[in-house]
Amino acid sequence: MALCCSLCLLVLSCQALALGGGMLYPRESASRELKELNGVWSFRADFSPQRDKGFVQQWYRKPLRQSGPVIDMPVPASFNELTQDPNLRRYTGWVWYEKEVLLPRSWLLSALSTRVVLRVGSAHYYSIVWVNGVQVTEHEGGHLPFEADISRIVQGSSGALCRITIALNNTLTPQTLPPGSIQFMRDESKYPRGYFVQNTKFDFFNYAGIHRPVVLYTTPSVYIDDITVTTDWAGNIGVVRYQVLVMGNTSYSLSLNLREKEGKVVATGAGPIGALKVVEPKLWWPYLMHENPGYLYYLEVKLSAQVGGELSEDVYTLPVGIRTVHVTGRQFLINGKPFYFHGVNKHEDADIRGKGLDWSLIVKDFNLLQWLGANSFRTSHYPYAEEIMDLCDAYGIVVIDECPGVGMRDPENFRNASLAHHLVVMEELVRRDKNRPSVVLWSVANEPASELSPAAYYFKTVIAHTKAIDPTRPVTFVSNANYAHDHGAPYVDVICVNSYFSWYHDAGHLEVIQLQLNTQFENWYEAYQKPIIQSEYGADSIAGLHNDPPLMFSEEYHTAVLKKYHSVFDKKRKDYVIGELIWNFADFMTDQGTGRVLGNKKGIFTRQRQPKAAAFVLRDRYWKLANESSCLRPTLTYHNL
Repeated sequence: MALCCSLCLLVLSCQALALGGGMLYPRESASRELKELNGVWSFRADFSPQRDKGFVQQWYRKPLRQSGPVIDMPVPASFNELTQDPNLRRYTGWVWYEKEVLLPRSWLLSALSTRVVLRVGSAHYYSIVWVNGVQVTEHEGGHLPFEADISRIVQGSSGALCRITIALNNTLTPQTLPPGSIQFMRDESKYPRGYFVQNTKFDFFNYAGIHRPVVLYTTPSVYIDDITVTTDWAGNIGVVRYQVLVMGNTSYSLSLNLREKEGKVVATGAGPIGALKVVEPKLWWPYLMHENPGYLYYLEVKLSAQVGGELSEDVYTLPVGIRTVHVTGRQFLINGKPFYFHGVNKHEDADIRGKGLDWSLIVKDFNLLQWLGANSFRTSHYPYAEEIMDLCDAYGIVVIDECPGVGMRDPENFRNASLAHHLVVMEELVRRDKNRPSVVLWSVANEPASELSPAAYYFKTVIAHTKAIDPTRPVTFVSNANYAHDHGAPYVDVICVNSYFSWYHDAGHLEVIQLQLNTQFENWYEAYQKPIIQSEYGADSIAGLHNDPPLMFSEEYHTAVLKKYHSVFDKKRKDYVIGELIWNFADFMTDQGTGRVLGNKKGIFTRQRQPKAAAFVLRDRYWKLANESSCLRPTLTYHNL
């Protein structure tokens, strides 16, 4: 009966997803090929007054170089800091990317049996895509993937170049996520005619560009479009429930093999919906909670169908971690055991490349997370790259997966247009990350103006929609509102609170931190009776700046703030505080302003990933927290994904 109910939940969660089709990560297999388009693309920013010259002149109809000068632009990368032009660094409007590629002959001559798909990992913010001058898709949102079937356009043109054009607009409005506004400066005694600025109410730089890999991949014409997996276990039996969505034909057969990491088949199944039972399962455990964290099985799905009188097969392999998540009034349980978040908040941010995916940086960051003893992070304040999420699954790093709902500070950010888009973004996020064992909590916003009365209906709706899509995970948003006036808090499963005592108020007064933090926790718990995560805390420090007694911006002040917070955490984590996430993992770039010197300096590492004194304080604490759970320090391993 329990299995039947769980399968019903699985079906309901898939039906609740309004988006058409799946968004499986492109993986090569016996039936699928992959061609990466990363590298140097042609690029042009449209500096015309209305930013519309590219559309008026239809730059997409012929090679970009034929309509004017172009420059080289790497993909993936932000375009802002790759030239010496300050106007491009702060540019707002349409930019144009183009890449010409040769496709394998086998892709082009098999129109009946092969699909060719163009996929963009992310592009910030609004994208329109053409192939050989034909529009194939458009997408709103800067941190999630989108794709288009381009088979009909490219097949039958053997040997011809495939020209891919992407027009990208980074303008943020009150209805985008994150929101922003365009302010025109009308005083022509101070500003040139037509002068405008992009305003935002979030504290990181609005980098723009094609930030994640662009790929072409193939599938058979009858193909595995989506896989949804949920897991459970009891005693010595693990259960992997699955639903497979097939496109291209209604007549097909499916077979499934669940393999251990070493390749041994531990369970088999057939059909589009079912459950695989694993005897003596190896559970997915967080880093430092088990001597073998991040254990992954591999679900191999094989599709067979008749196409044109011949047998066609498609094979897709999905990593799967068997684990459970539950929330009580005072605890967060993973696999039935209390889990305490001791981790970080991060940003996708680095010198020169901005938010562009960089494997060297990713590997460095995961080594630093392990050195630090961090078991978790929040994807502040937008979904991170799938490549990062893959490593979280493999290393056992627990993730609070956050959508780009940051900077929602104005009443117009809570109107129907914003709500409708927010719901779609949550659908896209859940569709992408629903099968990841590392993702244990969805976050639908960061520091919204949840004290405004429209926030009640807004967050009730967004949270209910997210739970309808995925009934297996708790949902939260991160608040800095007054506990007594937060209209969204009644609807979350876990309270997440940001506070910066002795920094943004009572500046320099370290002596008030403990009293104010203790009061914060007691007020929130008394009001809502839900477990609490301190989702942000910290202070700025300039690396190498010292002062004793501690003064603001010195490394001594930074460490003093942390220690004051930790003393309260140690008392409250024995009761209802279930986690602490430092702000921030590393220094990062922001808009220019008198309160920021080349960005936000709250990182425990510099932007170049060198440790400040605060990193050693946090490392000492996190390893002590891990040792309290009698966790063994695992041997550092490397994962080839």
